[in-house]
Amino acid sequence: MTHEELEEGKILNLDWEKLGSIAQKNCHVVPVAVQDSHTKELILVAYANEKALKRTIETGKAVFWSTSRNELWEKGLTSGNAYLIEEIRVNCEQNSLLYIVKPEKGKICHTRNSKGEARNCYYRRLNLVTGELDNLDP
Repeated sequence: MTHEELEEGKILNLDWEKLGSIAQKNCHVVPVAVQDSHTKELILVAYANEKALKRTIETGKAVFWSTSRNELWEKGLTSGNAYLIEEIRVNCEQNSLLYIVKPEKGKICHTRNSKGEARNCYYRRLNLVTGELDNLDP
């Protein structure tokens, strides 16, 4: 499957090996769900290690650990599309985080809709009848 088919196609192709590959790299991370404080929309799910969480607290902007590049990912550092932290929550088992954020530039996924506008990462819905992915935005 091409990168374009993965991001824009109708075929469900989940990365079932993602967590296993993180474990093999011996990355000590927790998942971080990121939610827009205004719209309540889920923007993305990423990962943070202790270093990323500390940097997030220091800067007031969301910082993650890139599991593919094995480095800090300061969201917006190169694009200008940062997430300003409004609140950080921890789940009951203390194995995941929720960052409630104010995006500096609105919708900020690297993908674009048909009008060329930025959108959030969760722009497709699994059609429970056909098994295909339906695009939710124009």
